[in-house]
Amino acid sequence: MPLKIMPKKKHLSAGRVPLILFLCQMIGALDVPLDLVQPPTITQQSPKDYIVDPRENIVIQCEAKGKPPPSFSWTRNGTHFDIDKDPLVTMKPGSGTLIINIITEGKAETYEGVYQCTARNERGAAVSNNIVVRPSRSPLWTKERLEPITLRNGQSLVLPCRPPIGLPPAIIFWMDNSFQRLPQSERVSQGLNGDLYFSNVLPEDTREDYICYARFNHTQTIQQKQPISLKVISVDELNDTLAANLSDTEFYGAKPSKERPPTFLTPEGNESLKEELRGNVLSLECIAEGLPTPIIYWIKEDGTLPVNRTFYRNFKKTLQITQVTEADSGNYQCIAKNPLGAVHHTIAVTVKAAPYWIAAPQNLVLSPGENGTLICRANGNPKPRIAWLTNGVPIEIAPEDPSRKIDGDTIIFSNVQERLSAVYQCNASNEYGYLLANAFVNVLAEPPRILTSANILYQVIANRPAFLDCAFFGSPLPTIEWFKGTKGSALHEDIYVLHDNGTLEIPVAQKDSTGTYTCVARNKLGMAKNEVHLEIKDPTRIIKQPEHAVVQRGSKVSFECKVKHDHTLIPTIVWLKDHGELPNEERFSVDKDHLVVTDVSDDDGGTYTCAANTTLDRVSASAVLRVVAPTPTPAPIYDVPNPPFDLELTNQLDKSVQLTWTPGDDNNSPITKFIIEYEDAMHEAGVWHHQAEVSGTQTTAQLKLSPYVNYSFRVMAENNIGRSVPSEASEQYLTKAAEPDQNPTAVEGLGTEPDNLVITWKPLNGFESNGPGLQYKVSWRQKDGDDEWTSVVVANVSKYIVSGTPTFVPYLIKVQALNDVGFAPEPAVVMGHSGEDLPMVAPGNVRVNVVNSTLAEVHWDPVPLKSVRGHLQGYRIYYWKVQSSSKRNRRHIEKKILTFQGSKTHGMLPGLQPYSHYFLNVRVVNGKGEGPASSDRGFHTPEGVPSAPSSLKIVNPTLDSLTLEWDPPSHPNGVLTEYTLKYQPINSTHELGPLVDLKIPANKTRWTLKNLNFSTRYKFYFYAQTSVGSGSQITEEAITTVDEAMASRQVDIATQGWFIGLMCAVALLILILLIVCFVRRNKGGKYPVKEKEDAHADPEIQPMKEDDGTFGEYSDAEDHKPLKKGSRTPSDRTVKKEDSDDSLVDYGEGVNGQFNEDGSFIGQYSVPSGSEHSESPETTELCSEETVVPTAVDTGYCGREEKVPHQKDKAGKPGN
Repeated sequence: MPLKIMPKKKHLSAGRVPLILFLCQMIGALDVPLDLVQPPTITQQSPKDYIVDPRENIVIQCEAKGKPPPSFSWTRNGTHFDIDKDPLVTMKPGSGTLIINIITEGKAETYEGVYQCTARNERGAAVSNNIVVRPSRSPLWTKERLEPITLRNGQSLVLPCRPPIGLPPAIIFWMDNSFQRLPQSERVSQGLNGDLYFSNVLPEDTREDYICYARFNHTQTIQQKQPISLKVISVDELNDTLAANLSDTEFYGAKPSKERPPTFLTPEGNESLKEELRGNVLSLECIAEGLPTPIIYWIKEDGTLPVNRTFYRNFKKTLQITQVTEADSGNYQCIAKNPLGAVHHTIAVTVKAAPYWIAAPQNLVLSPGENGTLICRANGNPKPRIAWLTNGVPIEIAPEDPSRKIDGDTIIFSNVQERLSAVYQCNASNEYGYLLANAFVNVLAEPPRILTSANILYQVIANRPAFLDCAFFGSPLPTIEWFKGTKGSALHEDIYVLHDNGTLEIPVAQKDSTGTYTCVARNKLGMAKNEVHLEIKDPTRIIKQPEHAVVQRGSKVSFECKVKHDHTLIPTIVWLKDHGELPNEERFSVDKDHLVVTDVSDDDGGTYTCAANTTLDRVSASAVLRVVAPTPTPAPIYDVPNPPFDLELTNQLDKSVQLTWTPGDDNNSPITKFIIEYEDAMHEAGVWHHQAEVSGTQTTAQLKLSPYVNYSFRVMAENNIGRSVPSEASEQYLTKAAEPDQNPTAVEGLGTEPDNLVITWKPLNGFESNGPGLQYKVSWRQKDGDDEWTSVVVANVSKYIVSGTPTFVPYLIKVQALNDVGFAPEPAVVMGHSGEDLPMVAPGNVRVNVVNSTLAEVHWDPVPLKSVRGHLQGYRIYYWKVQSSSKRNRRHIEKKILTFQGSKTHGMLPGLQPYSHYFLNVRVVNGKGEGPASSDRGFHTPEGVPSAPSSLKIVNPTLDSLTLEWDPPSHPNGVLTEYTLKYQPINSTHELGPLVDLKIPANKTRWTLKNLNFSTRYKFYFYAQTSVGSGSQITEEAITTVDEAMASRQVDIATQGWFIGLMCAVALLILILLIVCFVRRNKGGKYPVKEKEDAHADPEIQPMKEDDGTFGEYSDAEDHKPLKKGSRTPSDRTVKKEDSDDSLVDYGEGVNGQFNEDGSFIGQYSVPSGSEHSESPETTELCSEETVVPTAVDTGYCGREEKVPHQKDKAGKPGN
């Protein structure tokens, strides 16, 4: 018995749900063939908020389809708009689009208002949105007198912009008189309101041309505010010179008085409110002043900032959250901080929502006597109100219909009749906006028809799924049956999958799946059938893969790649390097199955990939090439030649001269050639150019010259070793001027705007000008027109712009050089194009074929070339994953982009997420940008294996049990069927015990393992499963607790009293030994210095010991401890100069200066010999035995006294 597809029955198996939804997405919004009677459907309309350019005609779009073709009418501001009474208003034939001619006469302001279009035929009436038409406005700044601003260095400042209110709002930026943007930083930045904020001003901020500009993009105009003058006065913050007689207690090193903690310039106060609509960009701003410049930080109270939707702008002064949702409501805090303090401001954010669809009503096709429903569900904040209309009239005042029942957001139809066809409108509205959707109920009695073309040939690679289409229509909805072969063998559900849209799926196509398949559609009014054909091809395989290689630099390497394929498919073999094209060099050659690289260099290292492509599949294999240094070779024993000399010019003519020279020594390697270079001292002094090459046996050359060049020549000799250095330059020779003998090269004509043509060329250099007064004659005309050439003569430029051209029209262009002597030869004519404009038409007939769970193939019809309005660069696919409504509230929908070059009409979408719902659209791209998008097309990817569980934790360990808690996989990639837990014990030698395997239901997130061994480490392996297979595993280890009874029998030695006492005694003994060692060392390093100090007495030096007025003995222990600043006489009566350059090394170089083995100084203090040291500071280290105070940290303190003869520091005080 053949398998039937019934309207209410779905054949689903695990893992096929996303694919089924993709294949059946068009059933809900059923398209009625246009040759059948149907109510109108609005297909295109202008945006709700329609801002028009007052310099252009107003075009209000309204397109609709239906059978019979609909008629159109308009309302304006709620009343009928009679277009026949206004000569400036016309309606496009066969369309409802209005064209209001305001270019010749009339004003755009006259036609401001709210417009609504109605498309009507005998089956009903569809209405458009309310289209609010407003002309754009770009008003001027009001006249004002701006006084110059004078500030002290470090003060804060706000320069107001206050731009005029335009429609749409202007884009604000600050520039100077030279139209250069003013630099911005953490200190100086522009706020969201356009004002320019200075956290603190500096002298370099002084200027007289702070100008605020407002750019109105709609009318392409820029308005300018009067310049603002700012002068910043610099003030000294510290006096670098202090009095010479400062006392020890006087303050030194005061901070600048103008430093201050932050305060906010905007917003004001400690708290503020912000309201934003769902789906918009939330922008929060905090700008602070202070010195030093504050840094801004952002946090969300009682929450975290969304990772993928949070962006910082304007040096972190602006926080932006894209695609804001109700979950983003809350308190946001900005903190401004500098070293002197911090200030906080809290912004309470409330997210409201205009209405958005949960389930928009869809067209409904019913046969007489059937039942059906229209559902209109929307959400918003506040909750939107649902209102129903029929044929544009509120349903409350519409004619009664006994088959219709309204239940809130649902209309229920029962036992419908053909005369009851109509278009229903659902309006969901709240204070922030509205949604309006049309959905018709079309009552038809139609026998089945199959919409898929007959005898389509499907080709599929073996062991891959095959999908045979059978799009159909009928009313009542037909049932679908599939048969294989002419004998009508039935297709059974256990082998095939039949989808509600009529598609037959063969999950794993085999060679015996080849054949003819027949699709039969039936309802009570008739039957239709269609045949398609399926061919199964062998997969392409690489039977000999390239192998990894390590080669020496300069050698040769070969990679082999042999491919086996279906004999009916022609493969294309492509070699890639590091996933890109091979270098375009002769060293790389591809011959049948091999890639050969000769003279290998270091840059050739990398990954080489062999990719085999057919129309149905692609395979690849890669190998890595590593390049190493070659074996070193002996250094050459020969050398390059010596340079030629004795250069002479003879036979000097207008365009030639003879040069002779004498060769230098060839250094045991014969000279193979001479290279002659020239310098043009008039045009490019110091730059040498190649002139000629002659054989190594020649010493004379006849050189051709150009006019108006001041020549000098030099010669280099070359042998097998290399090239010599250049010879000395010859005498100079100036040739006569002549007309140019060549024209500019690289002539191009490309438009930068839709109405211009930019002609560019590579200008002649001074050498090529052949004379003074170089100019260019630029000529152009349209290629397909009868116009004469238009010419202009220009000089000192390489570009000319022709304005007022039509969009993307071919032009013939030529550029001729001329000088004071005459013209160059007639130039060649090149073709260019005027500027491009954005494409007008979106690609049509977009189809999606899901290849596997991560790959889809997209096809589309190309757009007409005339609609491209530029050079076709390719097609661009935007695709994005559709989240569930709960996820959409937390996560921004990220759109991805793939561009396909040239005129391709298909492409692959890789990297898709399994078990997901995607949407995509296609746009054509030219040099100007993107055209309009095609209508969004949705598809599903099939199920895959899941990712690892998000987390695994072991909690509540006991003697014989462990409890596991986990989070499900972040990417289930399908419907989880179960979890698998494997675990095994690990003994003290890290050996693994027997493995236990346990299956856990998919709805569990916690599991307790019992009957485990106490005090034992276990290792766990945990992973999730779908019907496709097992996912990645996550591992964890844990230990059961110790038996308390056994633990109590163990003795902790570290808590025993005798052990603690022993350790304290050892520590005390070590401390005493250290003190003794330090004391003995200090005594061994001391020596008398009294006689030395008496010989060089200084009245500024105070005696160390008050009892006898003599100095103590020297000690080297701790002699480099710095003194604290701010005191000239420390407590130990010593003085130390912080920047002293004296050291023991200086004194050690004298006659008596010696060191013993432990580094202590032996002998009296001696100044290093040499007159250069006579004025250097003398440093005396003072320490007596009585001053040594042993401690646990150091063994004594020795002060240092410095004597600085005849000098003090800048402040008149000793160095501290």
